[in-house]
Amino acid sequence: MDNWRKSSYSGPGDGNECVEIATSPTHTAVRDSKAPAKATLTFPAGTFSAFLDGLKNYSTVTDFARFRG
Repeated sequence: MDNWRKSSYSGPGDGNECVEIATSPTHTAVRDSKAPAKATLTFPAGTFSAFLDGLKNYSTVTDFARFRG
């Protein structure tokens, strides 16, 4: 995927520390902007929205990390 874009929540102070997303007709991919060559999380079309809905139960990344263990 070549059309990576940064989160709209990335402000000028933290613009280098955010999530990037790329979409295609069949997949949505997410990666860490600080390490773009490392692992990418890829979702089949239609499942990324369900993933985001699941994240809404956590108020912070720290809450999510605690859940993951």
